[in-house]
Amino acid sequence: MRIINYASAICEAHRQLMKSDPRVFIIGQGLWSPWYAGSSLKDLDKQFGKNRVIDTPVCENAVTAAAIGAAISGMRPIVFHPRMDFMLLAMDPIINQAANWSYMFAGKSNAPVVIRSVINRGGEQGAQHSQALQALLAHIPGLKVVMPATPYDAKGLMIAAVKDGNPVMYIDDRWLYEIEGAVPEEMYSVEIGKAAIRRKGKDVTIVAISYMAKLALEAGKALAKNGIDAEVIDLRSVKPWDADMVCSSVKKTGRLVVAEAAWKTCGVSADIAAVVSREAFDRLEAPVERVTLPETPAPASKALEAGYYPSATDIVKAAEKTISRRKNGLQSALR
Repeated sequence: MRIINYASAICEAHRQLMKSDPRVFIIGQGLWSPWYAGSSLKDLDKQFGKNRVIDTPVCENAVTAAAIGAAISGMRPIVFHPRMDFMLLAMDPIINQAANWSYMFAGKSNAPVVIRSVINRGGEQGAQHSQALQALLAHIPGLKVVMPATPYDAKGLMIAAVKDGNPVMYIDDRWLYEIEGAVPEEMYSVEIGKAAIRRKGKDVTIVAISYMAKLALEAGKALAKNGIDAEVIDLRSVKPWDADMVCSSVKKTGRLVVAEAAWKTCGVSADIAAVVSREAFDRLEAPVERVTLPETPAPASKALEAGYYPSATDIVKAAEKTISRRKNGLQSALR
């Protein structure tokens, strides 16, 4: 099996989908420019032509609405938003049309569109170019939300999203683009809603989302040096998310840390904490810990960014904090 990077895996998924299904096309901003898409869409316009790789003017709402209309008409569009922040201009067609379409027509008409948006955090880009808004999307019935953290999943989840038949929000993080991993040459799908255990352990469960999964593995190695055996779960999908796997792990370890590089209030990490607190309450040995962004917009300073974005060390500290709670401390406190 070859070793390729995350961006190349995304590109290969697009290439194989377009080659195998004439209904698939890509539409959005900067599709022909590596400045926007990195190498994740490299040379697709040269291979498939600019009628199937459609670079558009800056009009997120109209472009997304047009793609949703094409999906309803039988096509399989992939919409590309090079900054997740800019996708906010397209929330009307995403939520009012794509998310509701199948329900309003009793499942007889669907909107099989994939809307890909990039989290472009860091690089001193500031508050309007750095936001991770998956919680907004996960809140909406009718939308699925995937966030791959490895090259293997980047390819497999894109293929699964296009084949799903429902609107899927595909969120990738530019900090992952150079990460390398084994990726099969053939087409394959990764099941939407199924998490992956990246490291087995017995002392604490760490659930991580997107690039935080990479940091969680680093934290797991650091914790092992101190005698703490962490189980690391890469969530992969945040809507639906794999509550069975997460709760099963927590019932084994008794402790949970959720790592998400987004805001804490009403975030995906909050939903995970709430579900685990209900489903595994009698097995929890300590309160759930969450590693998230500060409750402020992203700064536009390298020095401030260093303190703003969570690190593997932050995950280690959260795990050590929950481990330090005495056994049965949570249950005793509630008696």
